[in-house]
Amino acid sequence: MAKNKKYISAKAAIDSKKLYSIEEAVALAKKTSTTKFDASIDIAIKLNLDTTKAEQQLRGTIALPYYFGKQIKILALSEAATAAQAKEAGADYFGGKDKIDEIKNGWLDFDVMITTPKFMPELSKLGKVLGPKGLMPNPKLGTVTPDVLKTIKEFKKGKMNYRTDTYGNIHMTVGKVSAAAEKIIDNIRTLLEFIIAKRPSTVKGDYVQKIYLSSTMGPAIKIDINKN
Repeated sequence: MAKNKKYISAKAAIDSKKLYSIEEAVALAKKTSTTKFDASIDIAIKLNLDTTKAEQQLRGTIALPYYFGKQIKILALSEAATAAQAKEAGADYFGGKDKIDEIKNGWLDFDVMITTPKFMPELSKLGKVLGPKGLMPNPKLGTVTPDVLKTIKEFKKGKMNYRTDTYGNIHMTVGKVSAAAEKIIDNIRTLLEFIIAKRPSTVKGDYVQKIYLSSTMGPAIKIDINKN
């Protein structure tokens, strides 16, 4: 009941009919957080996309100016680098066919796999295991690369995957309630500029339809697309 009262009170602070600027939305998201822990601030961008068409399925990687996500565990597969080099770059696990064999036996204690093209024929056989969990390396995501060490460093610094869901929405964490508002605003602007630049040429009409900002378990705040 107390939790519901907090949410109702937080929601009452937001005018559901108003479109807020990014600065106003960030201030409200921080103010209306209802959790005792340091909640994330998340953005939802509704795009005018037909995701049944391959060319309108946005997917890739982005490095925002400030990273507020969790620390990820990286598995690196390489025939050229050494275990010491991979560890220095930031990899949590390193190997080759030995690690693929461990995956075949059920080991999946990692968040991102970065590999050279050499190992993809073997990994492709594990599509039913890795695919549903989002662990399959993909050239479009930069996780199949000849420069494994450079890519490890990029992901450790906060490079993130993004993709549209079935309905054309993109969801990403852009901050924490405790973070400086300027950092969150910078992340939002960078993300929006990036997504707008990725507009498929086949899209007709308005591309960005709605943008919402909210803290974890907090009410949604609608951002004015035309003000930003």
